[in-house]
Amino acid sequence: MASAASISAASRSVSSTRPWNPNFTHCDRERWICLYPAYINSKKTTKEGRRIPKEKAVDNPTFIEIRDVCAAAGMTISPESKVYPRELDHRDNKALGRIRIQLKQEDGSAVLEEFKTRTDIFLYVAKTIPKLKTRQQSQSSSQSSNQQPGGKGPKKKGKKGR
Repeated sequence: MASAASISAASRSVSSTRPWNPNFTHCDRERWICLYPAYINSKKTTKEGRRIPKEKAVDNPTFIEIRDVCAAAGMTISPESKVYPRELDHRDNKALGRIRIQLKQEDGSAVLEEFKTRTDIFLYVAKTIPKLKTRQQSQSSSQSSNQQPGGKGPKKKGKKGR
């Protein structure tokens, strides 16, 4: 799990955002899109903030997983220590974290051709997170813990059950 210390350490290098100005260009960090883990969480409803179809979403994605996937895809990202406004428990470390992603260049064209819209990015991240090594290791360990060795048979009753 992502601790608050690792998230705040990742976002320390980021300068604070400025007040909104309509003259900002697409290169300014304030114009980049935001991606909260709730946007791609299959456990959330659309009212709770999910932005993609449930069958394409991921079970409880973390800030760290999203950051790793976006960085590996070559996106220009900026991690921030923010909490999703619809989150019920703002002190929960699992809800902490927001990624800002540069979608367009200064001239308005896409930074990466395969990601032209924010939905393209959301779907790519949701498709890629289950392929991460950390996800595959946790799935294999949960499957092995469900398979108990044969051992003894069912427990026998006491004297009264004879």
